[in-house]
Amino acid sequence: MGTHHQGTKPEVLALDAYIKLMRAADSVTSRAHLVLPEGLTLTQFAALEALFHLGPLYQSELATKLLKSGGNLTLVVDNLERDGLVLRTRDAADRRFIKVDLTPKGRRFIGALFPKIAASLTHEFAVLSPRDQLALARICKRLGVGRSRPAYATA
Repeated sequence: MGTHHQGTKPEVLALDAYIKLMRAADSVTSRAHLVLPEGLTLTQFAALEALFHLGPLYQSELATKLLKSGGNLTLVVDNLERDGLVLRTRDAADRRFIKVDLTPKGRRFIGALFPKIAASLTHEFAVLSPRDQLALARICKRLGVGRSRPAYATA
């Protein structure tokens, strides 16, 4: 189902594409939730995955990487720390900076979970050919980068 907006052709096309993009993303995301253990959010998984593949990160770097606000990520890290999956340490040179790292328990947890998520997503995307997956990735990246500022923004 597309938009019911009766605007200009470019508006209808953009709104229709946006609706389909968001519905597809929501649909795949809801099925990805089925693979996650009870109580683990996608943002918590994303934080664990980033730390697993990139190593320790400052909390601000992790927030930027996950496109989350500092306040939101603080809550996410609080919960992961409560569960013994991550450890926070303050930078000795500048105590404003907090480094987040996996604990051994966290490393084992994400190490066991990640292959299940990867398999699930591989299954989800198998409805697309490899060529279509590459095209989708390229289009999404271009859309994600977007324009420097919205057309409606004022100077």
